[in-house]
Amino acid sequence: MSMIHPTAIISDKATIGKNAKIGPYVVIYDDVIIGDNVDIHANVVIYNGARIGNNNRFFPGAVISAAPQDLKYNDEPTKTYIGNDNVIREYATIHRGTTATERTTVGSNNLIMAYCHIAHDCKLGDNIVMANATQLAGHVSIDDWVVIGGVVKITQFCTIGKHTMLGADAKITKDVAPYCLLGRIPAQVEGINKVGLSRRGFTQEKIKEIQNFYNIVLFSGYNNRDGISKYSQNNEVTPEIQECIDFINNSKRGILR
Repeated sequence: MSMIHPTAIISDKATIGKNAKIGPYVVIYDDVIIGDNVDIHANVVIYNGARIGNNNRFFPGAVISAAPQDLKYNDEPTKTYIGNDNVIREYATIHRGTTATERTTVGSNNLIMAYCHIAHDCKLGDNIVMANATQLAGHVSIDDWVVIGGVVKITQFCTIGKHTMLGADAKITKDVAPYCLLGRIPAQVEGINKVGLSRRGFTQEKIKEIQNFYNIVLFSGYNNRDGISKYSQNNEVTPEIQECIDFINNSKRGILR
């Protein structure tokens, strides 16, 4: 049975699933679909185009599916897709897409902390942690299991590879390859995310393999192409290493080193 505070303003055109908890002064617009077991705290605003899954929690002041901050946008009917089991904390903002992709996407089981911003046309995977005040510009892609420190700034069209960890207050202007640990100002790769990989079940052998790949490609004085060639000549290219190679080769912005 849903529990909806009498001060909440919910369009009769919106679709709300079972067992919703909706707090004081929440505003939900017409073109909104929300799944089961959501917990929406006070003063949350959910605009048109939101498509929200099950078991999500929205803390006070969060704003979901607002119009993008893109001067080309002209109120086209774009969308914001949010999966299941996410926690979106106080005053986080997630903007809907533009006509470029027509959607902003957030996967499942993510923790988006207070004051984070996810701009138009971003694409987030699953199991991501974004610490307080992280700011994503438009068209940023973040793969699964990424951990982002507080007040990180990621410029438009950057891609963050899976299982990376980004240190607090970094400014990211290029892509970050999978499994990397990034820190310092200006941002640079310091190694691989050994602790995170170990916690997620990677064997020590596999971690050493990834470390060896990046030692050659990023830390031995080679450029990307020559480093990959040198590694491939002397080592087996396993699926994890092939993922890293494909990421680097497909990067349009170049990777941080």
